[in-house]
Amino acid sequence: MGRLSRLIAGCAGITVAVLGALDTRTLDDGVPPEGLLPTPAVALVPAGIALFVQVIPAPGGRARRIRTVLVALLALAAAALAAAGAGDLPAATAAALPAALIAGTILFRAPDDTAAPANSTTEPAPANTPADVAASAPAGPAEVRDRDDFAHSLLQSMNEAVMVLDANYRVIDVNRRWRELTGYPDDDVARDPPPLPPPGSGGDWTIPRVDGTAVPVLATMAAIPDAAGTTLGYVATCVDIAERKHAEEALTEHAAELERGNAQLAAALAFKNDLTSMLTHDVAQPISSIASLAELLSADWADLPDDVRLELATKIDKNTRRLVKMMNDLQLLFRLDTGSVTTRRAPVPLLEVVRTVGAAMVGDRGVEIAIDEDLTALADRGHLTVVVENLLKNALTHGSPPVLVKADRYADSVLLVVQDSGPGIPDDVLPGIFGRFIRGAGLGLFIVRHLVEANGGSVRYEHATPQGARLLVTLERAPA
Repeated sequence: MGRLSRLIAGCAGITVAVLGALDTRTLDDGVPPEGLLPTPAVALVPAGIALFVQVIPAPGGRARRIRTVLVALLALAAAALAAAGAGDLPAATAAALPAALIAGTILFRAPDDTAAPANSTTEPAPANTPADVAASAPAGPAEVRDRDDFAHSLLQSMNEAVMVLDANYRVIDVNRRWRELTGYPDDDVARDPPPLPPPGSGGDWTIPRVDGTAVPVLATMAAIPDAAGTTLGYVATCVDIAERKHAEEALTEHAAELERGNAQLAAALAFKNDLTSMLTHDVAQPISSIASLAELLSADWADLPDDVRLELATKIDKNTRRLVKMMNDLQLLFRLDTGSVTTRRAPVPLLEVVRTVGAAMVGDRGVEIAIDEDLTALADRGHLTVVVENLLKNALTHGSPPVLVKADRYADSVLLVVQDSGPGIPDDVLPGIFGRFIRGAGLGLFIVRHLVEANGGSVRYEHATPQGARLLVTLERAPA
């Protein structure tokens, strides 16, 4: 309708111009009266201006309404001027009047210009007027289809995985990235959504895949409200953070390795310090004694009686054996520290092992043994021998005789007890009694603990009654 109105306006203007040119009403000398123009020419001026204004583009709103009103007024002015000279005009000139009036009326009421009534040219139409309703009318089917295609293309082109749900949390649509992330084929959509964060929240989340695995994502859940605030649906957005998680895990593992390395370095430093302390005290003492006794024998051999020579040689032998025992203990300690000690467990008669060790260590000092002959433990025989040696040595060195060694049987274990009659171990020493180094105590109890644990057992300490120390070793009982 807008194009038709502009066409009619143009035709009306051309008609007025042509008819005015054909009008021959002038003075004899061809000059009109002073101050006057020929009526057709006067009517042509506003008609031409109206035609020119009509073709000027107006984007819409107030500008379009102003242009429409201006064209209508110019058309009416052209019509009025033409009517003013109609008395002497030929019939052709008078015929221009209806055309001009029709053109002005059509321009004034043109629907595409959304013009207001003539008495409201200075103010836009109020809200919800018929003009506004017409301007906001629903789009046609083609425009709606184009809009849907654009929204679908935009959803599918997003790099984030997007799931659209209705108000009841049913899946409406997902994009291509969501299918790639979860493994769903193009023709399949899970109608029940995976567990998602509550609306209005987000954070690290895990989305299950079709193959049963899961992928870590950074998820957000947003509600879609209408104009009244009622929730129409939800949009879940997920960003794959698997690579970030792998990097974090690698960094955490690297930090853990560094921490373990630092702990190992700290343990190695503590071991070195403890070993240095032991070498300067426990090992240095027998070496110094051996050196002094050997020097005395060498310097005064001829002047020393035989019994003194024998005594000095015996002390040298005792300190040498003590030193050899320490070296063997240190060698075993290094093996325990590196985890290279292997255990070959088999049924071992406890009475036989205790008697053999006691006879070799105690000599003329008696050790009371109360063990049944048929009582056997499941252990490495060599390890069990070292355990008994160190327990007896500890009882005889730091306690007092008599020393009682006994064993009791239980359903699936045996309990070996070594008890002395000395003052017992002070309470302030008890927390580190099975530690690696206790000054003056050597490595005995530390080796006992590790060898017993390597054989699947345990060791503990108790105060004896009325006095003394009790060291209790629990081992697995050998099957009958």
